[in-house]
Amino acid sequence: MPAPLLLLAAAAARTERIRLGTTSYLLPVRHPLHAAAEVAVLDHLCRGRLILGLGRGVDPSLFAAFEVPVSEKRARFESALEQMRRAWRGEAVARLAPAPGAGIGAAVRLSPLPLQQPHPPLWVAAFGPKAIEQAGRLGLPYLASPLEPLALLESNLARHTEAAERAGHARSAVVPVMRAVFTSRSAARLAAVAEQLARVAERAARSGRGGARPAAALEDWALVGEPEALRERVARYRERLGMTHLIASAYWAELEPGEREASLEAFAELASC
Repeated sequence: MPAPLLLLAAAAARTERIRLGTTSYLLPVRHPLHAAAEVAVLDHLCRGRLILGLGRGVDPSLFAAFEVPVSEKRARFESALEQMRRAWRGEAVARLAPAPGAGIGAAVRLSPLPLQQPHPPLWVAAFGPKAIEQAGRLGLPYLASPLEPLALLESNLARHTEAAERAGHARSAVVPVMRAVFTSRSAARLAAVAEQLARVAERAARSGRGGARPAAALEDWALVGEPEALRERVARYRERLGMTHLIASAYWAELEPGEREASLEAFAELASC
C-alpha cells in the first residue's frame, strides 16, 4: 500500500470511534520530518485514534526504487524514528541562519504536534531475529508477521522481551497479533477459504518471507471456523501470548459479495464477548 496515511485520512472522515492504524509504515524510504508532520496532522484529523505501526520493508525492488541500500534499512529506520520522536516532543529540528551580527538563528519546530502526546502509540512490524531484537531494544511493541505459527510467535515474543529487558525496558504491556480471519456457519465455505489460505501459506513459505512454514497447519496461523470455535481459539491466544490486540485481516481469500463484511461483523461480536 503506497500511501497508507492518505487512506486513513479518508477513513477518519467517515468514522468516529474505531482506532485507525498502519501495520508497516516504512521509515527507511521516507524523510523523517515529512513523515512526522503527516502523522501529526492525521492524529488531529482522526481526533487521537491513530496507532502507528512502523516497518523497515523487505522487498528489494522497493529499496531500489528509492535508491536506499538494503544493508542500511535498520540503521535508517532507527535514525528516522529518533528524529521523528524529537520532532513530536517539540524539539528544534533545524535552525534558521542568523541575521548578520545576530546570535543563534531561530529554531524550527514541528507544528502542529500530535494530538496524542508525546505521539500516537508506536508498534514495530518485525520478522527475523535482528528486527525483533531491535524492536525490543527500542522499547516498542512487536507486531508479528501474520503467517507465523503460534509456537514461533511464542519464541519471538520471548526474544523481544529479553532484548527489551537488556535495554532497561519493562516487558511490553501491548501484544498485537495479526491473523487471517474468516468465520461462517457454512462448512462448504469454510473448506473453500481454508484451501485458498493453505495455498497462500505455501507460496509464502517458498518465497522465504513472512515466517510461514510449509508444514504449518492452517489453525497455527489463521482463524477460520464457526464462531464458537474461534472464540475458544482467541482465548488461547490471550492465554499463551498475552495478546492485547487482534488485527483481523479478511483480505487473504477471494470471497463472495458481502461475505467479507458478514464475517468481520460476526467475528467482532464474538471477539467482544
